[in-house]
Amino acid sequence: MTISNQPGGTRRGGRSPGPPVLPTFVADAAASLTLAGAPLSVLDLAPIPEGGSAGGALRATIELARQAERLGFTRFWVAEHHGMPGIASSSPPVLIGHIAAATSVIRVGSGGVMLPNHTSLVVAEQFGMLEALHPGRIDLGIGRAPGTDQATAAALRHRGPDDFPRQLADLLGFFTGQWPAGHPYASVRAVPGEGNGPDMWLLGSSAYSAQVAGALGLPFAFAHHFMPANTLPALALYRESFRPSEALDAPQVMVAAAAVSAETDERARFLAGAGALSFLRLRQGRPGRVPAPEEAAAYPYSDLERAIIADRQSTQHIGAPDTVRASLEDLIKRTEADELMITTQTHDPADRLRSFELLAAAARA
Repeated sequence: MTISNQPGGTRRGGRSPGPPVLPTFVADAAASLTLAGAPLSVLDLAPIPEGGSAGGALRATIELARQAERLGFTRFWVAEHHGMPGIASSSPPVLIGHIAAATSVIRVGSGGVMLPNHTSLVVAEQFGMLEALHPGRIDLGIGRAPGTDQATAAALRHRGPDDFPRQLADLLGFFTGQWPAGHPYASVRAVPGEGNGPDMWLLGSSAYSAQVAGALGLPFAFAHHFMPANTLPALALYRESFRPSEALDAPQVMVAAAAVSAETDERARFLAGAGALSFLRLRQGRPGRVPAPEEAAAYPYSDLERAIIADRQSTQHIGAPDTVRASLEDLIKRTEADELMITTQTHDPADRLRSFELLAAAARA
């Protein structure tokens, strides 16, 4: 199965020209908001704050995308999660359509679609339709995990990660129309998926996904924000296992990182407390909406809970703009990332937007 570039493309940053089967967009550092030479992008989960609603959270995400475009970010991705009271982004294709319609130039996509929850044909049809409506702007990040608990995964007809290689091969086939001889789906047409392929990325937090991305010659986005211990080994494995494809002639790495910026280090740590408490409750099997930072500050943490939060925040990027900039620059240097994707969780959407505004200003400085 092969993947190729958009028509008329030129070689840049590992991208190679070829027939218009599937595109591979490599962000242009000369035209994007960058940090240490790496273009910056946004990952959002449409967090639902305590006292808020899903509708309000989704509208806040759409507004954040508008502002991210204004600030010069390259991409705006939304994640797929199910059964989580504090996350509204359960259907990336629906939300992507609204975001793309509300913006003009920023690339919009999934970070990601959890392929085991869906049939490959449906994903190809959905993202082919998005690409047909918004040509040259749609990204399809594919993940292997179910993005939920076991009971919800069963309700989604989740068949488990062992079927992932076949599903991924089928997805590529539906987009490209290229199948091995005698394949049972060779006569099936994904309309409008075939010929309207989005920019495809493989997402991961493990060695498995790194090897698959490398073997297929796909760009790889690593979830450093929730699996930081695996970041460097997985990226090394991806680069070692990379095989040039019609899409890429060299590895292309995106790293996703969690960051909260405010006017001072103290204020940023206060705001980040909301996401920390939300994570702690999720880990304890008590998921809920994102609490207010005042509630997080007043929470009676045990010593173990404080240790869990301290460990999690030790690999996040929290502080005043200069603090966050220096921390992210170090991450880019250590990972040699070609692109950096930032995710920010606060209780108030205004604080989330302000964090991105401060980061953008710091990057330009």
